[in-house]
Amino acid sequence: MFLSVFDVFKIGVGPSSSHTMGPMTAANRFLELILSNEWPRPSTGAQVAAIKVSLHGSLAHTGIGHGTGRAVILGLMGEAPDKVDPDRMDAIIDEVEKSGRIAPEGHPAYQFRPKTDLIFDKKQPLPGHANGMSFSAYDKDGRLLVKRIYYSVGGGFVVTDTELEQMRARKKASQGSYKVPYPFASAKQMLEMAERSGLTIAQMKRANEEGQRSREELNAGLDRIWEAMRACIERGLKVEGVMPGGLNVRRRAKHIHDKLQEEWRSNRVNPLLANDWLSVYAMAVNEENAAGGRVVTAPTNGAAGVIPATIRYYEHFHEDWDQKGIHDYLLTAAAIGGIIKHNASISGAEVGCQGEVGSAAAMAAAGLAAVMGGTPAQIENAAEIALEHHLGMTCDPIAGLVQVPCIERNALGAVKAVTAASLAVKGDGQHFVPLDACIETMRQTGYDMSEKYKETSTGGLAVNVVEC
Repeated sequence: MFLSVFDVFKIGVGPSSSHTMGPMTAANRFLELILSNEWPRPSTGAQVAAIKVSLHGSLAHTGIGHGTGRAVILGLMGEAPDKVDPDRMDAIIDEVEKSGRIAPEGHPAYQFRPKTDLIFDKKQPLPGHANGMSFSAYDKDGRLLVKRIYYSVGGGFVVTDTELEQMRARKKASQGSYKVPYPFASAKQMLEMAERSGLTIAQMKRANEEGQRSREELNAGLDRIWEAMRACIERGLKVEGVMPGGLNVRRRAKHIHDKLQEEWRSNRVNPLLANDWLSVYAMAVNEENAAGGRVVTAPTNGAAGVIPATIRYYEHFHEDWDQKGIHDYLLTAAAIGGIIKHNASISGAEVGCQGEVGSAAAMAAAGLAAVMGGTPAQIENAAEIALEHHLGMTCDPIAGLVQVPCIERNALGAVKAVTAASLAVKGDGQHFVPLDACIETMRQTGYDMSEKYKETSTGGLAVNVVEC
């Protein structure tokens, strides 16, 4: 089983990897399909004149709050999650809404009126996944020419019906698309391979990655991921004001950061110093995400603050940090994230927030344990501790916005990750619950969880807190 570090950590825009980045990518793919010869044309001269899109399941229930409609429009205009300019997004959307047309580069203009051609269908979920989308293209006489269903399966990943079935079949067979020297599909296999080879988890993951790209390309890519994370933290620590969406939730990261800086300069004793810095770093990222800024899936946008916060904590509080340590952290975290995604899910719409912040905390704990000198067994233990104490966590964002409880939840996830890493490296790696058992428990818990608590905003905090 091979999931690249660049599949786990994707640079894109907020507020949601499954509700923003996934739909934008699906729209990109549909545009590519229209230009291809991969669909049967009813006649030689058949030409696409209009496009319609319907959103289903979680995308329909919370899509307005998550900005899914905006993401679809941007994607149909040819904008990609990792390249779109956040400062231009509003102008692009305004133009489409005024003109009722999309004109992506390399295409003729197509009719697309968001008010009538973008449907949030809350009544009819699609069978493959909770995050379903249907894209349809019509000729000038209204005849359907081509239709595709896509699923946004978490972390910015998008698959068609066929690809979803293939992906599930590969999971059952524990086979991936690539041949790598260390093809671990479970934590048990990972530990066995580490013991046989004498390599760390980061070294095995690096060997797998370097089968696909050069060492220089890998290191440059890892640096690019961390620089995007760091830039997101820095932006979030400087901006004030109310976040969009109507809840009137104010940004707090800058204010907390300023107070921490004042304490730091005055040398006042703060027994919660590390926790406070961890929290403000995580909140800075997720406030940026909630505002639609540029973030990195880690492994999702909704959980994007946990890993950057713990890496920044590593820089801040560990005198022996270096760039190699950051590389090892990211590689180790990606190895754990790949195992979780392969055997369970990182999608809040599938398994609740245990799959998002829980997975992020497990990945962060593993990465931090690695740079603290942990053995493979201690690293696996750290990941298990962090994930175990997120089991059962629901995804119930108020008004479908990735703000409450999501922003503070990332702060607490980072604190749990550091605690888990510290506990694990002080032990010998032996522990009662294996990581694989914890991941399977998360999968089963998510399967049993009511749909009300899986990113539909129809239960929990979303219905018990009055929107202001």
